Amino acid sequence: MTEIKFAWAALGGDPALLSRVSVVERAGALPARLPVARLARACVGACALAAAELGALRAGLGRVPAAEVDDGAVAAAFHSERLLRVDGRAPVAFAPLSRFWRTADGWVRTHANYPHHRARLLRALDLPEDVTAARAGERIAERSALEVEDTVHRAGGLAVALRTPREWAAHGQAAEVAARPLVERERPAPSPARMPPPLHPAAARLLPAAGLRVLDLTRVLAGPVATRTLALLGADVLRLDPPRSPELPDQHADTGFGKRSAVLDLTTGRAALEELLAAADVVVTGYRPGALDRFGLSPEALAERHPGLVVAQVSAWGAYGPWGGRRGFDSLVQAATGIAVTEGSAERPGALPAQALDHGTGYLLAAAVLRAVTEQSYDGGGRLIRLALARTAHWLTDGMPPARSAGGGPSYEGPDAWLAETGSRLGRLRHALPPVSFAGGPAGWARPPAPWGSDPARWE
Repeated sequence: MTEIKFAWAALGGDPALLSRVSVVERAGALPARLPVARLARACVGACALAAAELGALRAGLGRVPAAEVDDGAVAAAFHSERLLRVDGRAPVAFAPLSRFWRTADGWVRTHANYPHHRARLLRALDLPEDVTAARAGERIAERSALEVEDTVHRAGGLAVALRTPREWAAHGQAAEVAARPLVERERPAPSPARMPPPLHPAAARLLPAAGLRVLDLTRVLAGPVATRTLALLGADVLRLDPPRSPELPDQHADTGFGKRSAVLDLTTGRAALEELLAAADVVVTGYRPGALDRFGLSPEALAERHPGLVVAQVSAWGAYGPWGGRRGFDSLVQAATGIAVTEGSAERPGALPAQALDHGTGYLLAAAVLRAVTEQSYDGGGRLIRLALARTAHWLTDGMPPARSAGGGPSYEGPDAWLAETGSRLGRLRHALPPVSFAGGPAGWARPPAPWGSDPARWE
């Protein structure tokens, strides 16, 4: 419970409510050298408690419903993108050029799942479009890790040199990250609250986020996990993407549960965007800091134009420091912060048993939104929320004692008990069930994922 207590305090929660959370520990869930299972349990537990708290408030209950965190459900959910099956087909996890490569002096990690990131990587390395992985490896092996990191970054691609924990601690970005709280929470200038419409007590307890309109401007995992969780809890979540940058199909299928999916060109569709923002309660962004500023979507600009709005931002490295404007993904953060060294061997870098930085930060982000709405009920005003994968990594590597095994409890026997099958327009989906659980809460999503971009860019 120590980690749940820390996460709940970072969210500004009442410590008296921690007694409403119970934990089912399972030996063997998310095994690693670092305390990954405890981080995952804390993030999900804090989210479940935040949901129960908001549900009790909106339903007028005298007591917050009990929340339960089961390591089995958490482990399955943290592997959701790997456990997904679409008509029996396994997902594509990483593209051939997304991997660790040997360099002249060490290792570098690249990310090239999206076509535009692949193209920038190849351009930075002066390689043809039809290059083989073997040829790419030969080119990278000719250079130092930092040279590859810098060259690819300047080209707009994604590559990070492998660093030891000591090397990361000496980096300027590490100092900036360590100086920030796990969850950055800020109140803009005082403004009237914009609470969702009243609900019947039974509905409010079951779906504490019902009536909330959430504009989802996120990509890949952490942000979509947060908005998928808000959709589970009843929010009307509208995922908005650029029309010429489709989400990866398997990624979309995994994180699209409960949401609607629309496309909008923010360059030509500013009027439509402003209509959506004017009626939104929450905006969640997951692009690199600064990427959306030219559309008036910086947290500060949104708070100024739409008082009372909850604005939640998630990024890889944080919106500050020498890497504040860099792109990043979970795998790259693991490589840079020393996690890949800790989890690896003398022969090769390793990785966490799941993309735990993404998933953990996603559940914390959802929890922060829920807590912000709860706080608005008694002191009004908008909220600015910021989380970073690198800050979650700092908590994992420097904020917890070493991993320990669960004692006296059941063992984790695999994910089967926490999987379900659902029909959809994308096909028959096998997927992980939601790990966020509280008494009277939802057991699953109200709708399966829709085909990418198939919904109108407007509120229901």
